[in-house]
Amino acid sequence: MNGYKKDNKAAPVFVSFTAMIKQPIFLILCCIVTISSFGQINLARPFEDCRIKGSITLFDYKEKKWISSDINDSHTPTLPASTFKIINTLIALESGVIADENQVITWPGWTDTVKYSYRPEIYHDMSMKEAFKASAGWAYVELAKKIGKAKYKDYLTASKYGNADLSVKDDDFWNFGNFAISPANQIEILIGVYEETLPFKKASFKILKDMMIEQKTADYTLRAKTGWTRDHGKDTGWWVGYLERGEHIYFFATRLIKDRSVPNPDFGKCRKEITIEVFRQLGII
Repeated sequence: MNGYKKDNKAAPVFVSFTAMIKQPIFLILCCIVTISSFGQINLARPFEDCRIKGSITLFDYKEKKWISSDINDSHTPTLPASTFKIINTLIALESGVIADENQVITWPGWTDTVKYSYRPEIYHDMSMKEAFKASAGWAYVELAKKIGKAKYKDYLTASKYGNADLSVKDDDFWNFGNFAISPANQIEILIGVYEETLPFKKASFKILKDMMIEQKTADYTLRAKTGWTRDHGKDTGWWVGYLERGEHIYFFATRLIKDRSVPNPDFGKCRKEITIEVFRQLGII
């Protein structure tokens, strides 16, 4: 695990959420709260508009301030779904299973469409970069088979990622089983990606950061990854990442959860819509 360095800066990286709520820098914005720097804010409204339960957790890197719409949900762990592709990319590169983002992963010829739904547009050989952008689960499962759970366990423990419970027999332990990470921990990992303080090489971070770019404007750059899994009778949807705007960096983890028996055709798009609306409320964009 070359490239690991201990971060001795004052920034509160990898501080437990329980500890942070005791600090005055932590802001809990539930329902409607008035803050002089932001004006009137209602973080519950975007979730109500989408008719969905969930939370958004943010960290203002410059001001060292945490913001949560639901503090309990912010530190409740669940399956990471495809947001795991963030650290999975680093692990695949670091372990030597794949050389770079352009190396092609061979289509195995089939996938379980009951588990993953039917997506014929991704059923072909593709590069890791394409697999990341298209969220092609089959491609990362093929990489996982080569990496092995013992090596995953080492990297996840060193990175302090989630509960490192890989006991499920399925190779796709990030979509099925008891593996879990909280929104607050997601942000801790993202800070480690931004600072390059996780136990991976600089070259791997550069590849990942380039792959994560979803939007780049004259004003800001947004790096992120979605996720959606359908395990334990629940739909769990994520959008996590960070937005750089000048000297300001805002980390975020939005998670939606609903019973699979409850229909909501907007579930997928609400992950981003809720996040963008909160960004607008906070004056981030």
